Amino acid sequence: MKLVTSILINLFLVPQLFLGLVLSQDFDFFYFVQQWPGSYCDTKKSCCYPTTGKPPADFGIHGLWPNYESGSYPSNCDPNSPFDPSEISDLTSSMQKNWPTLACPSNDGTNFWSHEWEKHGTCSESVLNQHNYFETALGLKKSIGLLNVLKNAGINPSGSSYSLESIKDAVKEGTGYTPWIECNTDSSGNSQLYQIYMCVDNSGSNLIECPVFPKGKCGSEIEFPSF
Repeated sequence: MKLVTSILINLFLVPQLFLGLVLSQDFDFFYFVQQWPGSYCDTKKSCCYPTTGKPPADFGIHGLWPNYESGSYPSNCDPNSPFDPSEISDLTSSMQKNWPTLACPSNDGTNFWSHEWEKHGTCSESVLNQHNYFETALGLKKSIGLLNVLKNAGINPSGSSYSLESIKDAVKEGTGYTPWIECNTDSSGNSQLYQIYMCVDNSGSNLIECPVFPKGKCGSEIEFPSF
């Protein structure tokens, strides 16, 4: 009787586990999201520099997020794959520079990276293991060169304001693809350039035109604060 019960349990669990794995790995594209540290810090909430020191005055990675063309997204897909710092030990110095945390209290970034892997990265395990996930994001940042793209168009982080369309056009001209711009507000309530979303195919290899954009909007003129 115990053997029969065990077989029945296994017959029930195996399809469920398989179905869960398939669903967790099924996504259409990635959002690759970079944030401007000056805008993160220039809010009423402010920020804390990492324990490893103030980050460079450059866009930092926020995340590489699997997404569906419907606009929804999977999350926390594999509780059996926790973040393991030893998996990315060869990337740590680059992570501290290019994927810094600005959350308070100050920390070394491990909490941020752990959150990104466990919420988003585990949903891409069909194509990217933990090391490849972070390595892919670092490679995308380097290949896009977002700050230089904007500077080449005369858009500089100096506290000046620029039209939203000019920022979009600069990124489209520099990368070949249309971005989505997210704004936040500074301590005085002014709209400022906060995050720039680019879309990447579901292999993590190539930029693509976004199938869908997130919701939200910026003002027609937005600040690009210094850092």
